[in-house]
Amino acid sequence: MERSTIVRVHEGLHARPATRFVKLAKGFESDVELVKDGKAVSAKSSVKLMLLAVKENQEVTVRANGADAIEAIEALIGYLENPRAGLDDESEAGEGGPEAAVATPASETAPPAAAAVDGPPKLQGVAASEGVAIGPAFAHFPPEIEGPGRRLQGDEIEGELERFRGAVASVQARMDRTLAENNLSAGDRGIVAALRDIAADDSLTGEVERLIKGGDDAVSAVIAASATIAADFSAVDDHYLNARADDVHAVGRQICLVLLGQDEVSLETIPQGAILIADDIGAWDLARAPLKRIGGVVCGHGGATSHIAIIARSHGIPAVLGLGDKVNELRAASQVAIDGNAGHVIADPDETARADFARRVEAAAKERAGLKVFKGVTPTRADGTVIEVAANIGSLEEIEAAQEAGAMGVGLFRTELLFMRHMHLPSEDMQAETYSALAKAFAPHSVIVRTLDIGGDKPIAGIEFPDEENPFLGWRGIRMCLDRPDIFKRQLRALLRAALHGNIKVMLPMVSEIAEVTRTRALVDECAAELKAEGVPYAGFELGVMIETPAAVLIAPALAKEVAFFSIGTNDLTQYIMAADRLNPTVAKLNDVTNPAVMSAIELTAKAGVAAGIMVGMCGEAAGRPDLIPTFVKMGLTELSMSPASIQRAKKTIAAMAAER
Repeated sequence: MERSTIVRVHEGLHARPATRFVKLAKGFESDVELVKDGKAVSAKSSVKLMLLAVKENQEVTVRANGADAIEAIEALIGYLENPRAGLDDESEAGEGGPEAAVATPASETAPPAAAAVDGPPKLQGVAASEGVAIGPAFAHFPPEIEGPGRRLQGDEIEGELERFRGAVASVQARMDRTLAENNLSAGDRGIVAALRDIAADDSLTGEVERLIKGGDDAVSAVIAASATIAADFSAVDDHYLNARADDVHAVGRQICLVLLGQDEVSLETIPQGAILIADDIGAWDLARAPLKRIGGVVCGHGGATSHIAIIARSHGIPAVLGLGDKVNELRAASQVAIDGNAGHVIADPDETARADFARRVEAAAKERAGLKVFKGVTPTRADGTVIEVAANIGSLEEIEAAQEAGAMGVGLFRTELLFMRHMHLPSEDMQAETYSALAKAFAPHSVIVRTLDIGGDKPIAGIEFPDEENPFLGWRGIRMCLDRPDIFKRQLRALLRAALHGNIKVMLPMVSEIAEVTRTRALVDECAAELKAEGVPYAGFELGVMIETPAAVLIAPALAKEVAFFSIGTNDLTQYIMAADRLNPTVAKLNDVTNPAVMSAIELTAKAGVAAGIMVGMCGEAAGRPDLIPTFVKMGLTELSMSPASIQRAKKTIAAMAAER
């Protein structure tokens, strides 16, 4: 049996989604293949699957042959059509495809030569993780493993095969112990799991066993097989998959060390604040290292999409990779300065450079420390009006970060992630539990839940979207929800149940006419009547709208009479006001919230809301900009919602405004 589909997995089948896909495929007895452009590979091999280089929005075919072929195809097709497949337990900063980066790296390649600049020579590499640091150099250059190159006698082959299989089992057991450790982050855990999968993959083990049967000793066979598979990854026209070559080499090295009875050079002795210098380092080794003691990472190998870069970014460690042979110039250095923003490194910086880096490190530390005092601050205007500084989040996993930042509730909870991370539409109970957990976590502060904001650009399992020339102007947000009451009512019922906690508010996205609000209110009343008849406890909630379309701005005075609050979504409002796709770099300069047209739209909305006596907030990225916050507050906004990282700086800005009066 076979069935074709369009892959919706975000960024395609890179490491983690491929690993999860294989795990799912192995749960079926049937032989399963994935076919792309006429090439078929086993769906039970992570390496072969990644080398197929399946990208998002490409067409593939799933073939299955066996007793449970129908079930296998249904499950695997469902996985491929789920945009969040394989990413359901990671944070935005965790492992994944290139989208997992915490900060966008400057480039994937860099000139290997030292840059000719004033002061000490700067070795230029790839800016892989932002931040600056200066500290003692910790050189980590384990000796390269070489195979003995011994030819086996016929009666030695079976024993060598068993020795190799035992080494693989040992490496897997070590990785399992690492995965069982509680101090491993979700992102690091995903990386280690992907490495473990490579260690047991038939592509690697099969090639090694073939070489051993041909007379190669196990160590030589592992080195040769790893080099062959790594070369295959390097040949793919994809930076992320190129970086998997390093993972194959790292796994091969671990197997060789077990075969040789040797231990890897430990990173446990790295001093506090030291800069780790290495030609290459395995992701598994770095994930197990005392990361809180590492001040920075510098490597000859690796790029912005390597697992080393991903781990460094997720832990806030500055990193410069891809130095090539120039990394050897750091072997004997006693001190190293690293600039992860510009991608350069200085060996034994002179007094001027040391002072400059020390100043920058101190300034960054002081800023972080200084902002912490604002965690518990309740900022107010000069007249005493409280300005609520809330968090934009998309999952329960983000609650802790928001609370640590001092969020005064949630100004935007994006419910689409709850829908996107499952292969089926979430049940009413599942949604009610999620919204209730959110409400309890932030009580007594308000939690504004945005109803499903989804369209053809980010489809979800269970909803078939039509092909559209421009999905951003198509069947999305409240438009889709009102056309699918079977989906919308399930969410509204869950929200009514969660509203028992007393702090749930509900916001409608993509509103462009008053009828959309009145139709929604009728559905809410219908859902409330059903719950009452069923004896299910519920409570009412305030209903508001996102102001993100020009139409909503122009009817804001009338709209304000129908709802309890406005929340201005500056990201989409800017793109719609300026008629400039915010994902198109060619027109990026037009996507500026400070453009007079956009600022006028924000002011018109604020005036309408203030005149009607309703709350006016903002949940777009502009809400966290210190340069714009004073203007928004003066316009009458009393709630600003942003990423947790911006909350303390926003509170400081508002407090400073009040102090100036």
